[in-house]
Amino acid sequence: MIMPMIKNHEKLRCMATGMEIDDDGLVFHNRAIEEPSLLRTIYLNKKLNINHHPGLYQYSDWLPIRRILQGSSLPSTYRSTKLASYLGLSKLHITFNGYWKERNADMTTGTFKECEAYTVCSRFPWELGKTLVVASAGNTARAYMKVCSENQLPLVLVVPNKLLTRLWSTTRVNHCVKVISADGDCDYSDAIKLSDLISTMDGFQNSGGTRNVAKRDGLGVTVLSAISMMGEIPDYYYQAIGSGAGAIAAYEANLRLVESGDYRYKMMKLHLSQNIPFTPIADAWKQRIRTVDIEEEHAKYQIGKICAKVLSNRNPPYGLAGGLYDALTKSEGNVFSVTNREIKEACALFEKLEGCDILPESGAAVAALIKNINSGSVAKQSSILLNITGGGYKNIKGDFGINRIKPDVSIGRQQFATDLMYKKIQALIEKE
Repeated sequence: MIMPMIKNHEKLRCMATGMEIDDDGLVFHNRAIEEPSLLRTIYLNKKLNINHHPGLYQYSDWLPIRRILQGSSLPSTYRSTKLASYLGLSKLHITFNGYWKERNADMTTGTFKECEAYTVCSRFPWELGKTLVVASAGNTARAYMKVCSENQLPLVLVVPNKLLTRLWSTTRVNHCVKVISADGDCDYSDAIKLSDLISTMDGFQNSGGTRNVAKRDGLGVTVLSAISMMGEIPDYYYQAIGSGAGAIAAYEANLRLVESGDYRYKMMKLHLSQNIPFTPIADAWKQRIRTVDIEEEHAKYQIGKICAKVLSNRNPPYGLAGGLYDALTKSEGNVFSVTNREIKEACALFEKLEGCDILPESGAAVAALIKNINSGSVAKQSSILLNITGGGYKNIKGDFGINRIKPDVSIGRQQFATDLMYKKIQALIEKE
């Protein structure tokens, strides 16, 4: 079920110091420095060779993986006619991550997080006998659940109780996957804290989040596959953000394509969006400051009022070396704020014109594009890549049906780091 393959990289580069570090599959940061910094993969092949492996592993030359897993799919990129015509655009390409048979899109979790999950799980050193721990607001959990269930890999998912409705599967989930609910009023950041605590226990390993090069390089496949189809690097790249990991990934993929020499030098401008009132990155970027102090402004950033709930990371990799601030600066990008109403209208417009439903976070990207075009801040003749990060829920429900997933155990915030919490986790695993 798990097939070995030749390793395509050996080193990771620290973006703060330039230091090269050996990759053992679990390195997330440069332990030699105090200041946090992202790492970046150094690939043996500087040219991108599209090979004959299945799904996203066609891009394995630029994925930090140790093995190939079963069941992956690629995003589907196409040139828009109807939405493009509506907006008066001459070169709008849409890369669709979800389930849409008419567009050969086969991600049955309905999200581009599948690209992340397959890559992270392909890098992870399972031979150590550890259980992978992942925190999620819903989309990421579905993706990891699919990958680990189908490939029988031990996984603990931590999801806020109020977002459990986003946790579903089209198939029966293997018992190797355990779901923990962060109970009460816990949000995504609480789920991250809980996953960090669980990862301190023997036999567990945190996925590393955005610090994991496999997460970002996996998400970068969206851009690699799109630009391979387009034949050029676009002028603008549109995506909604929670942590900004996908946007950093897009920027890093852009860099590699330029460095390969196969494309004319161009840095596509990252045009990112957040859902009002949760706009900490947009606010920080407007001031051109590296610090995002969400705790201090918690009363302002009311997560409960946004419709795109997954866009609610309170600890984004924004100011650290190699993070989102650097990507925005070097790409001459921008971050826009969109309302719930604008998102819902954008979702309805996309479904009407393009023919497939999309998730609210995808609607946030469409809404930002519409605002920019209507304001004249982006020329209509520009080459634009619109990343629809999730969609096709209606298609999935119609073709497969939806199985709601119940948590195996619930842990409230008051139980974090207590003996009761550790006993609950231990008991959950000992059931096996």
